[in-house]
Amino acid sequence: MELQSLTDRARLILGELVESYLATGAPVGSRTLSKSDSLGLSPASIRNVMADLEDSGLLYAPHVSAGRLPTEAGLRLFVSGLLERGNLTLEERASLEAQAKDTGLNFNQVLEEAGSKLSGLSSLTGLVMAPKAQTRLRQIEFVPLSIEQALIVLVDEKGKVENRLLDLPTGFSAGQLKAASNFLSAHLAGKTLVQGLVDLKILLNQQRNEAEILSKGLVEKGLTQMAKDQEELVFIVRGQSHLLNDVKAQEDFERLQSLLDALETTETMQRLLAEADNAMGVQVYLGSESDLFGLSGFSLVLSSYKVGDKSLVGAVGVIGPTHMNYGRIVPMVDYTAQVMERVLRS
Repeated sequence: MELQSLTDRARLILGELVESYLATGAPVGSRTLSKSDSLGLSPASIRNVMADLEDSGLLYAPHVSAGRLPTEAGLRLFVSGLLERGNLTLEERASLEAQAKDTGLNFNQVLEEAGSKLSGLSSLTGLVMAPKAQTRLRQIEFVPLSIEQALIVLVDEKGKVENRLLDLPTGFSAGQLKAASNFLSAHLAGKTLVQGLVDLKILLNQQRNEAEILSKGLVEKGLTQMAKDQEELVFIVRGQSHLLNDVKAQEDFERLQSLLDALETTETMQRLLAEADNAMGVQVYLGSESDLFGLSGFSLVLSSYKVGDKSLVGAVGVIGPTHMNYGRIVPMVDYTAQVMERVLRS
């Protein structure tokens, strides 16, 4: 349903009801809403509008005599069109920016600090995802160890050296290894290994001289595996215990465990990163409306950030009950993503 299809009165009542629900997590009745100065309506008038909103699938009654709760469709309408984003306090901004001033933190420590800060400030579960840190390559060299083995040596732009043992097919000479080293260094220099391999495989399929054929074999044997290692994701969750605050039954606990199990899979993390990369700004995933979780009862507020030269994407977010304070959490996640970009760019 489009927000424009609701009357002004219906939009006001839906907004007030959802705000009350987000603050308490409890059903909201017409008598409670009638006390709002911004509405100025009688309980009877409010009940009539609430009945229309229920018929539209935006509200529901958990019990016959209870007030009303927003459905996921009602929450989506509120978050997308009625939500008023708050402002972070000076203390909250200072806390999130503290990591930007600590130049002694390495990549993983920056991610861990961001997850802890988000969890602490939101009193919910903080989530941080990122590809492993990658730097641009400066040189690739194959060092012969015997007629059967060689060492692949990668030197990045910062002088860091990484190596991997490689079994050689029969008949490879030291001269051929040297030619392969020169060829690969020329084509991969200035690129990350993952980026370089994508371009290189296209190039090797187009050209057929001896050095290139040799290089193609070595890529398939060693470099591709090293690239896969670098494609692994860093996944950090802080404050899982906060999710237990809304677990009231065994069924809730089982759903929570399924959610945490799903988040720890590489497939889910890759999908979340892809979603964050393709989206503009902060995204809010409400319960079962997203097949990323396939569950109801929890929401995820997520924002992407760019790493280094912006070729790699990470994401920060907060997981909590559907009645979390989105007006406060959305700007908090957004600001954390901005801080992450500044830290990792420096």
